[in-house]
Amino acid sequence: MIKTYLRERISWLGMFLFGQILLLLIAYLDHSIPFRSVLYIVFLSTILFIIFLIIRYHKETAFIKRLNDWETSLDVSGFADAASPFEKIMEAALVNQTEQLHQTASRQQIALEQEKDELLSWIHEVKTPLTAMHLMIGRLGNDRAKASITFEWLRIHHLLDQQLHQLRLPSIDNDLYIEKVQIEDLLYSEIKSLQSWCIQKGMGFDVLLDATQVLSDAKWLAFILRQLLTNAVKYSDSFSPDIIVRSFIVQERTVLEVTDFGRGIDAKDLPRIFDKGFTSTTWHQDSAATGMGLYLARKAADKLHVQITVHSEVGVGTTFTLAFPQPNELVRITGM
Repeated sequence: MIKTYLRERISWLGMFLFGQILLLLIAYLDHSIPFRSVLYIVFLSTILFIIFLIIRYHKETAFIKRLNDWETSLDVSGFADAASPFEKIMEAALVNQTEQLHQTASRQQIALEQEKDELLSWIHEVKTPLTAMHLMIGRLGNDRAKASITFEWLRIHHLLDQQLHQLRLPSIDNDLYIEKVQIEDLLYSEIKSLQSWCIQKGMGFDVLLDATQVLSDAKWLAFILRQLLTNAVKYSDSFSPDIIVRSFIVQERTVLEVTDFGRGIDAKDLPRIFDKGFTSTTWHQDSAATGMGLYLARKAADKLHVQITVHSEVGVGTTFTLAFPQPNELVRITGM
């Protein structure tokens, strides 16, 4: 701050130095003026100037230091009063701009919430004809056409469900209800919803559950499982070996694994698969991928204190692992 202040006052320092040198030069050239007396005056004035500079430094930089320490949270209540006229002009400009930014942010937040509510309302309205459509598909006689239409219906249903949970994710803390959840019930419910897709691809699930109960939120855990199971089916080739879902206990932690034997994930893509909007560099032409499923699954898992990891090899398959927190750890975190 001292260097900055001296650079700011360089013109004043230069003017003072020039005046002192000029005074000494005049005394040196004019023998009628006692040079020693002038030198003494220059010495005293320099001492006084340095003291004045130190006082002004502490006084003038106080406002700048408060600016540096000011939190950019659009809150001007803790902003200290300015002292000099220039500082008051600067403070008035900052307060005015901050108030305008605060008003703009409030309007945008209100508009965003309205748009979110409208989108949520639209999704719920679309679910009604989708449900009716599913009942109509069930009455079709042509099995081949029925399977194809069911598959497309399932894709629309999952995309809407994904969008719904994406909108709810920012307020997930208000939506969580931690309870004892039966993994088997959630798994079979999600697998049943994928039944027609699995039949079309000629594949199934092999479920091996040594641990059947966890402390979690049933709705959001079902969403995470839905993303993992859907990915496993989507990226498995036709007539691939069955997808393996197994659970077990490791150091008092319940671990759930979903293993498919599909195309796998390239090693260079693994660190990015949970990034928002990332699809793939190897299969970049895949227009069906949205890059949102695993991103939302990771976000939801973090809120549930569930560690989600992945191991994959191209052409061999992919294993997603969910490591649930220990019961006493979850109780401590959630305050149950």
